[in-house]
Amino acid sequence: MEVIISIRIRRGKAKTKPTIPKERINREIKSETVRLIDENGEQVGVVSLKDALIRAESKKLDLVEISPNAKPPVCRILEFGKYYYQKERSFRESRKRQHQVQIKEIKFGPNTEEHDYNFKKKNAYKFLKHHDKVKLTVRFKGRQLAHKDIGFELLKRLGEDLKSIADVDKKIQSEARTISMTLTPKKDIDKLIEAWEQEHLK
Repeated sequence: MEVIISIRIRRGKAKTKPTIPKERINREIKSETVRLIDENGEQVGVVSLKDALIRAESKKLDLVEISPNAKPPVCRILEFGKYYYQKERSFRESRKRQHQVQIKEIKFGPNTEEHDYNFKKKNAYKFLKHHDKVKLTVRFKGRQLAHKDIGFELLKRLGEDLKSIADVDKKIQSEARTISMTLTPKKDIDKLIEAWEQEHLK
């Protein structure tokens, strides 16, 4: 499903990314007893928190409260840093799979100045980076309609500047007072972003 969204670009801080809640670990755990799962995934049973902590420390691992609402709470002995990294990774992959493709529109005038061109190009890059399509539109007023060729050149330049991270989804189209082109992120855009940033965001 595709959703077209017209974007009015404003300078300012970006929204913060969602964070993943962290489980209580080690001395943060409050219950006096816990149902323990050892470092090998084996059920140990209900033990005191003190004994569970001693066992985790003896293995140089962490005691992690994985089911806080159980009675008693379920805790597992593991390496928390590695566990949380894998949890974050699974969360990011899940968000990618759930991502609804949107078409973000960025509007230009035929006489767009260089600094404004670069600012809007960076925003196109940000949308592509988040796996959205980008519709680039040049709008003409009055006598500007006699110079549509300027708009064609502007869109061709944008396509060239973004070609390493985006493919043309819809070629340049002319409609009444506008011409537009739609770009779609390359399938491996996550791997291509770093190289593009080094070249264009210095």
